[in-house]
Amino acid sequence: MNILVANHQLVKTGGTENYTYAIIVELLRLGHTVEYFAFLRGEISDKIEALGVKFRSKKTYDLIIANHNTTVELLYRYGFIIQTCHGMLPDLEQPAPHADHYVVISYEVQQYLKAKNIDSTLIYNGVDCERFSPKGEIKNTLTSVLSLCQSDEANRFISDCCSEIGVEFEKLNKHTDNLWEIETVINKSDLVVGIGRSLYDAMACGRTVISYDNRSYSKDFGDGYLNKENLEQSLMYNCSGRGMQKTFTKETFVKELEKYSKEDGIYMRNFALENFNIKLSVSQYLDIAPKAFTLKKMKVKKFFQLIQGYILYLLDHVKNK
Repeated sequence: MNILVANHQLVKTGGTENYTYAIIVELLRLGHTVEYFAFLRGEISDKIEALGVKFRSKKTYDLIIANHNTTVELLYRYGFIIQTCHGMLPDLEQPAPHADHYVVISYEVQQYLKAKNIDSTLIYNGVDCERFSPKGEIKNTLTSVLSLCQSDEANRFISDCCSEIGVEFEKLNKHTDNLWEIETVINKSDLVVGIGRSLYDAMACGRTVISYDNRSYSKDFGDGYLNKENLEQSLMYNCSGRGMQKTFTKETFVKELEKYSKEDGIYMRNFALENFNIKLSVSQYLDIAPKAFTLKKMKVKKFFQLIQGYILYLLDHVKNK
């Protein structure tokens, strides 16, 4: 198939940017002809073009996989378009009226769209599980923590907690330490703290994780240390912390760190392979496309049947006057 993959910007690394890149890599592996689109281009679009993928050049596509409503509103005329909604709050993540189908990355977002009378398909945030894979085992006891939190307040808090129990601390804030090869840093730690996609990447690398951050658009909370007992509950809200909404003092956060178990890292890797693997995600996109397209044609046919019926009714009404 001729497929276009779109994202609002491909300047610097981030959640949807990494997702876009991973989707393109997998589509190429499957033998599809792929092009990309972004309003803003830079480091990530350069990496995409290094794969031999061109910027949008065709007049039509068999399928368009789009992040962000801005891309949908520009591109919907060029083919059957699926919008992936990654959240509820950002303006760019709001459902575009011209999308043919919607994909959501969590139960929470699915319910948000449902309240707007929009049906959607749930596909977890896909990860390239070959790129994001364990490079060495984590330790039997916790020795190092990596924070992927995006606020100075959260990083200071986590650093203080690590100091109290003699654990090495490192931080990587994508806004100030923008790094493409994030998997190399993840693989140096035993445990990763963050929310959302950062935890998916960490789980794929076989790291243990804590859901926590302190962001401007959200409260200072998290789901805490994740394991097989609570992971699926956290996933319902994209591991954002909005599921369990736990707040932490230094004492209670240290207790979360002390829940560390090497076995949980093994579990996380296996869970990621079964649920986050980009190969699965892309196959789900390719599976829903023809079904949704058929449904769309049925709706269009039904619409014209109704119009035809109404016209016949009017003609008959005029004739009998």
